[in-house]
Amino acid sequence: MIYSKHNIFSRIAGSDNFFIVNLLSGSADILNPAEGKMLHEFLDGKEITEELHENLKEQGYLVDQQEEERLYRSRYLDFIDTRDEDEVQLFFVPNYSCNFACTYCYQDEYANSNQKLTTAVIDAFFHYVNHEFAERKKYLTVFGGEPLLNSPKQKGLIGYMLKLANESNLDVCFVTNGYSLVEYVDILKSAHIREIQVTLDGIGSVHDTRRFLKGGGATFDKIVKGIDACLQAGLPVNLRMVIDKENIDGLPEMAQFAIDKGWTRSVFFKTQLGRNYELHHCQATSAKLFSRISLYETIYQQVKQHPYILEFYKPAYSISKFLAENGSLPDPLFDACPACKTEWAFDYTGQIYSCTATVGKTDESLGSFYPEVSRKDAMIAAWENRDVTAIAECFTCSMQLACGGGCGSVAKNRTGNVCSTDCRPVKELLELGFNAYFETEMP
Repeated sequence: MIYSKHNIFSRIAGSDNFFIVNLLSGSADILNPAEGKMLHEFLDGKEITEELHENLKEQGYLVDQQEEERLYRSRYLDFIDTRDEDEVQLFFVPNYSCNFACTYCYQDEYANSNQKLTTAVIDAFFHYVNHEFAERKKYLTVFGGEPLLNSPKQKGLIGYMLKLANESNLDVCFVTNGYSLVEYVDILKSAHIREIQVTLDGIGSVHDTRRFLKGGGATFDKIVKGIDACLQAGLPVNLRMVIDKENIDGLPEMAQFAIDKGWTRSVFFKTQLGRNYELHHCQATSAKLFSRISLYETIYQQVKQHPYILEFYKPAYSISKFLAENGSLPDPLFDACPACKTEWAFDYTGQIYSCTATVGKTDESLGSFYPEVSRKDAMIAAWENRDVTAIAECFTCSMQLACGGGCGSVAKNRTGNVCSTDCRPVKELLELGFNAYFETEMP
């Protein structure tokens, strides 16, 4: 018997206890200090008690190597089968223009085409997806730029798009800055809206100094009215807060604001935190950016001081929240990058892309759906084949089935190769998560 290559073992943050997790066997356990010490000694070549040895064997932490390899292959095939049956998320960009001048916009260097969105492009898009993805479950997400610009022409185009979505039996999501939501509520109510993602980066001036109108002008109050209007109309809202060192201290206030508004009690309301990071180009104020682990270490400390934050947002800490809420581990994640598998992106110029991180980058185009259909098969195949079995650095990594290789676009930006790593700090996040959800009594 050998120690499984998929064990993730470490000490719980702020505790004398340890955790061990194995996503392949589906086991997760907390070890007391004595057991944790013995396991450390075992890894150093020392003997352990027969009882602990049997427990580790029974839970799949000590394994027969050939049996583990067979299980790995079996779970991998299960993952592929499940992914092939999953919903496909189809992103569509009606424009790259925006009425905001956000301080961290990653599309500010995009060259806007002189081409404009037309009903002919929309027709071609729906014809393409209904043909190419005819046998797949799918839904549409509209984003930009800003898709909900407040003009009669844009409203007409969005209304036409929603009409065709209804005819195609597609649920629709929107990613919007939220400034014109009040003006769009009646149009949105005409479709099957799965969610509307809106960003608030804090309360009042905290938000307004980061996400303001082009030419200047506050946006917070109008976005809040839009969120209220959506919730009152039964339109699901996913409130996103983009975090960096400039606004992290406003998280408790943001949480309290949402609680006081009654948003957190609505069945139509949920939240997410986004880490401000460099995607396609370097930000002028990169010193304000968090790494993945430093962000969640800071959130961890804030939750300790302000437990009510958890009513607004519960950090995932890798797989910790899932384990706490479900009493079991998620299935092994052989691929964290949905590009060209369960995610495709399209824009108003008729181009096809792998995902939201590549859409609009001319050199990342994978073909076209308008005015003619074309495909760059070699580029598409590179995205389709990316998973932990195709990334050499993942082969010996014990975190591979929790990390899934990370984001293919970030990896490609870093190395020039889609099949390279975008590593996630899985062990460090689990150290925080086991304390937050298993060793601390949370409200």
